[in-house]
Amino acid sequence: MATIFSRIIAGEIPSYKIAEDDRFFAFLDINPMAKGHTLVVPKQEIDYIFDLDD
Repeated sequence: MATIFSRIIAGEIPSYKIAEDDRFFAFLDINPMAKGHTLVVPKQEIDYIFDLDD
């Protein structure tokens, strides 16, 4: 099942993209805690952050 983040990366859910490369995607938070609050998520779907490849 696709996560909300993978749907944002795929363009199924609109977002304001800040940056993107082959491994990560950065976009503005829909409910920011501060001006410029940006989320950076890996494109690889994982259960734990330590499961990311080096």
